[in-house]
Amino acid sequence: MSHLRTLARLSTGLVLLATAGCASMTGQGGPVASTPPPAAAVPAGADLAQFFENYDAALLSLAPQSKAYRGIRDADYGRWDDVSDEAAVARHKLQQASAAAMRASFDPATLSAEEALSFELFNAAAARAERLFPYRNHDYIFDQMNGAQSQLPAFLINIHRVANVAEAEAYVSRIRGLGPLLDALSAQSAERAARGIQPPKWVYAYLISDIGNLLGPDNAVIEDITAKVGKLGVSDAEKARLVAAAKAAWTESAGPAYARLLAEMKRQQAVAPTADGIWRLPDGKAYYEALLANYTTTDMTASQIHELGLAEVARIHGEMRAIMTKVGFKGSLQEFFVHLRTSPQFYHTTREAYLADVDKYVKAMEARLPAFFNTLPKAPLVVKPVEAFREKSAGKAFYQSPSPDGSRPGTYYVNLYDLNDMSKTELEALAYHEGVPGHHLQRAVQTELTGLPPFRRFGGVTAYTEGWGLYSEELAKDMGFYTDPYSDFGRLGMELWRACRLVVDTGIHDKRWSREQAIQYLKDNTPNPQGDIEKAIERYIVYPGQATAYLIGKLKIMELRGRAQAALGERFDFRRFHDVVLESGPVPLDILERRVDAWIAAEKG
Repeated sequence: MSHLRTLARLSTGLVLLATAGCASMTGQGGPVASTPPPAAAVPAGADLAQFFENYDAALLSLAPQSKAYRGIRDADYGRWDDVSDEAAVARHKLQQASAAAMRASFDPATLSAEEALSFELFNAAAARAERLFPYRNHDYIFDQMNGAQSQLPAFLINIHRVANVAEAEAYVSRIRGLGPLLDALSAQSAERAARGIQPPKWVYAYLISDIGNLLGPDNAVIEDITAKVGKLGVSDAEKARLVAAAKAAWTESAGPAYARLLAEMKRQQAVAPTADGIWRLPDGKAYYEALLANYTTTDMTASQIHELGLAEVARIHGEMRAIMTKVGFKGSLQEFFVHLRTSPQFYHTTREAYLADVDKYVKAMEARLPAFFNTLPKAPLVVKPVEAFREKSAGKAFYQSPSPDGSRPGTYYVNLYDLNDMSKTELEALAYHEGVPGHHLQRAVQTELTGLPPFRRFGGVTAYTEGWGLYSEELAKDMGFYTDPYSDFGRLGMELWRACRLVVDTGIHDKRWSREQAIQYLKDNTPNPQGDIEKAIERYIVYPGQATAYLIGKLKIMELRGRAQAALGERFDFRRFHDVVLESGPVPLDILERRVDAWIAAEKG
């Protein structure tokens, strides 16, 4: 998963959606009056490329956290983004006005093919944002998946670099700024809860646990800045001063704010709803429809997605039975699921052993890539366990893109909180999805496409990005991997998991299934461990619609590849096909189809 994957909605979402927040925290952490940008378009400039550069500069000037993700460390490095609704409105107006100005200033018929594509993509992104904007306050500020209570500390630990004293002091400023920022978010959460917009009751136990891990002065953030300061080439006295300042900022600002947040979460827990789907929210049906359209970039209805999921589950079960026969298992498919779920042989006993296997498969895949790809990432890939303070609530795996300046590698985060939730059978497919040839290859290459406008280099389209990740799992089989039939079964298990998502996501949010109904569906239809199943359903409940994009995107890429192979026969080249898919950066599925069809026609001559 590209988490925001790895990609959390609070901060990385700004990068992914090419929108930005206004800085509203001073260097000392206190709020100041924010002046939202005017609802005027950015200057068009001499050409379309200049227009996009102007737009990007306008956004970055208002988005300290987005700058940090890009590796930019300037005067805003100690600030947080403005999370007020006024700033959200101003951002949206700026985006919409800029899109209108682009349409008025440039004629697609006079642009190059690449420029015309950028024109179309910018328009499409603005249209998706316009449809979702009425529901901007419908998501959950605090949840176990993308909640601010854990994502803000994760930003400090994973994104805020410290290469000198000034950057350490900026870190301290951000710690102090956590106080007013958390208070502002807590107040917004309370307002939403009063309007019936809050997560189900079971979510709050995770939130309370996350907050509890950060209440004391000896926490993951203080450990992180202490370690980063310890590597600076300054005197011990200077290091001690910086660490003392960080601890004071936590004790005086962040810590008390977390305590207040804890009290608010306990208050909300007492009155939280027990129903799980977003159908219960104000305008919940329309909200879910807008989410599905945004994530899948299709006009598929919830019912159509549900039926597609049921059909794909049946297809994959058939392929699984063939492997079950191959390994000589006697019994039903459901009995085989229980065997895989409960037999110790399918699980690692140490984190080190799990990570060693990941390293082995990633290295073997990296050596094989040139046979299937012309364009390879320059940024390195690292694999890291999810940090202890959030591993209980975080998802099983996600990816963080590298910074364009090369200061931060691409990172595959794997959650090893409970090794009994991380089957050996799925390890290969998961590594290919999050690492190579999946998210790391696609997103690092995207970041390195310096000829594209910034919104295409740093933006995202979920069906494309996650569709590519899932496509990569099957591509690995074409590349000669999954030599162990149990690993190949694990690959099918991962695809089955995404097919089941179509069923349970729509089941929860459209058909009003309960958490327990959805869990039972996965128990009946997948080999995954109980803990994995529960955490997945809990993810889909608080992140509605997103999980439907994976299989829908993958099926489209496979359909287009099959079309190209049928049309070109022996002239089909994986490397050239992958160039067509990758070198555009993320695009909606209809645009991807048009690009591949044009390439097929050109190849046929």
